[in-house]
Amino acid sequence: MADVLPLVEARLRTALGEPDARAAVTFLGTDRIEVLRFQEGDIVRYATLGMSAQPMTDPTAMLADPVKGPRVELVLSVRAGRADTDKVLRPLAVLAASPQVEGVVVAPGASLDVGEPLWPGAPFTSVLVAEPGGLVEDLELDAPMDPVRFLPLLPMTPNEAAWKRVHGAQALQERWLNHGTDLRDPLRASVPLG
Repeated sequence: MADVLPLVEARLRTALGEPDARAAVTFLGTDRIEVLRFQEGDIVRYATLGMSAQPMTDPTAMLADPVKGPRVELVLSVRAGRADTDKVLRPLAVLAASPQVEGVVVAPGASLDVGEPLWPGAPFTSVLVAEPGGLVEDLELDAPMDPVRFLPLLPMTPNEAAWKRVHGAQALQERWLNHGTDLRDPLRASVPLG
């Protein structure tokens, strides 16, 4: 079986350019997770590398399939220079390790919470997992492996996360759209939820 991660990194470089920084985090009992930083104008993007090395498995499955199952990496885009967003590296690595640590399957529409600000002074402790395919195209792998999908992360304030639990991801995204919310602003306020 081919090593997936060099192919994933090549896809990220094709889509986002050369990373200008990278950091690695290893949690006890998990594979190493790297976070790559890409700068493009006033936007900085952070992409995980390592989450897709193993397919995610349903926590209720008796046996984990070493080949089949969804594979993903996470991508976060924020405006540069407004906050110390480089501190998001560890929270992102925690989220990327969650399928290995907690047996969760990360999919579009899910909320992921790190329980602390994503970076110093951030009004966000969680993210909404958005649909793939916009920024980085899916990476097809040899059958029977599932493709690697690159899932954008949209930071949520605690109020937005609570509102999303009641009304759903689609309703929150429509509210952001209707209010012209700049989801890349690392210091933005919560969207009006009344």
